[in-house]
Amino acid sequence: MSPTIHRERGYRFFFFSREEPRINVHVLCADGESKFWLVPEVEVARNIGMTEKQILEARRIIEEHGDEFRAAWHRHLDGRGH
Repeated sequence: MSPTIHRERGYRFFFFSREEPRINVHVLCADGESKFWLVPEVEVARNIGMTEKQILEARRIIEEHGDEFRAAWHRHLDGRGH
């Protein structure tokens, strides 16, 4: 399961239910996908196909909505033993 937690400017932000315990968010756009760590700070973990400009834009969105993303992670995953 990969619930969408946010959509903005052509990006879909989501996470996987059965992934590692370190808080992260995946970003999907028309050109590719990336994964960002949210703690201890926002950092690119992996990028497949997104341009540097797209990565920077996605990062800005993540930083703007970081508290919401972390709260969504905890609401969904803490109840599943993560």
